[in-house]
Amino acid sequence: MKNEASQTIKLALPIIIGELAQMALHLIDTAMVGAISYKQLAAAALVINAMNIPFVIGIGMTISVSQMVSLAHGRRDAQLVSHYLFNGFVLCTLTALAISLTLVFGKNLLHNLGQDPEVVTLAIPFMQLMGLSIIPMLLFMTLKQFADGLEYTKTAMILSLAGMPLNILLNWLLIYGNWGFPRLELAGAGWATLITRSCMFLALGAIILKHKTFEKYVAVRKNQWKLRSKTLGELLHIGIPSSLQIGMEAGAFAVSGIIIGTLGAVAQASHQIALSCASFTFMVSMGLAQAGSIRVSNALGRNDWGKIYVIGKSIILTALLYGIFCAAAFGIFRNQLPEAFNKNQQVIEMAALLLLFAAVFQISDSTQAISAGLLRGIKDVKTPTILIGIAYWVVGIPFGYVLAFHFDMGAAGMWLGLILGLTLASVFLITRFFKMTKRNLPDLNAEKQKATNYI
Repeated sequence: MKNEASQTIKLALPIIIGELAQMALHLIDTAMVGAISYKQLAAAALVINAMNIPFVIGIGMTISVSQMVSLAHGRRDAQLVSHYLFNGFVLCTLTALAISLTLVFGKNLLHNLGQDPEVVTLAIPFMQLMGLSIIPMLLFMTLKQFADGLEYTKTAMILSLAGMPLNILLNWLLIYGNWGFPRLELAGAGWATLITRSCMFLALGAIILKHKTFEKYVAVRKNQWKLRSKTLGELLHIGIPSSLQIGMEAGAFAVSGIIIGTLGAVAQASHQIALSCASFTFMVSMGLAQAGSIRVSNALGRNDWGKIYVIGKSIILTALLYGIFCAAAFGIFRNQLPEAFNKNQQVIEMAALLLLFAAVFQISDSTQAISAGLLRGIKDVKTPTILIGIAYWVVGIPFGYVLAFHFDMGAAGMWLGLILGLTLASVFLITRFFKMTKRNLPDLNAEKQKATNYI
């Protein structure tokens, strides 16, 4: 089991580093904008919360590419891999355009969310730029999922790391108006993100089309780069439930952020700081989930359920240990972390309190993410989607809302609701994974039957 955990971590490390680099871009934006004023920070938080649900739905659709590519790769079928790449890219392009246009033309809806009027005024131009930047980002993610599905995870990692200094430089120029550039403040962060994401997508696209590593998949494009309704259906079978799963979780946090925003700019900024820290640690869990999902999907292509069971068990235990580590770190450094984002004492004190709640759900957040990834790897997506919906939207969010407003707990009440939702999701999904794998393990079932007969 240690060997399986080691192999999954080895595959996950480049994915994790790439995910952390992407999250670091958001943290850097948050810190650089927060240095201007907490109102700018609150405006950034409002936009991120408002666009988070459609954005992660798009990411969920890109996940279908890695799942199907990994399955075809497990069967050693390069032509099928190429076919899934093309159909997946077309599907994700259409998804990206739909999401981007919805956000750009729907930006004025921010006025109807009960937020601070000054915060909304600052948020509108940022919303438009971030909406446009979703197109190159989702296209980059699609190509990344293709490479990840083939277990070539370092390429996207390197590009993600290269994007960090570019984004920091553009932020420095456009947020603060250095070197003669206009001082655009929050809008400058939007322009920096749009430019950085576009460069990353173009670079990864050029590598896949020209590098010898991917040559055999591009060489068969005349035969395989054709749209087929059956293939699109297979991708949607994975992509839609994956989008709903991730969207329901991200939506729970986004809606919580919007609800907390009605309590004022201080609460909104504090929530964003705590959520940014929690999201940063969550990227490691996402990387482990993607790696576990890819390895499980590859084993599914060979119909090796024994391998699936061992991979899953080892990575769930890894998630448990990682969650404990993160919980301890948040508890110890809860008073220091907020100071990296803002100097307002009210914001720092409230964010420190919320980080204690974030510490509590680190274990369940990590284990539920990885369990969901494992279930996607074995193409079990419909029932987990229902279970996630119940955990977050039937229990978690309503419970948090009641605590926040009927028991006057404010932001802390909403975070308690999130803790409950994440915990239920973790229990549901872990139970589901082991139930599904044991059902398909004939040797294990036979041994249990022998033991029963002996007794």
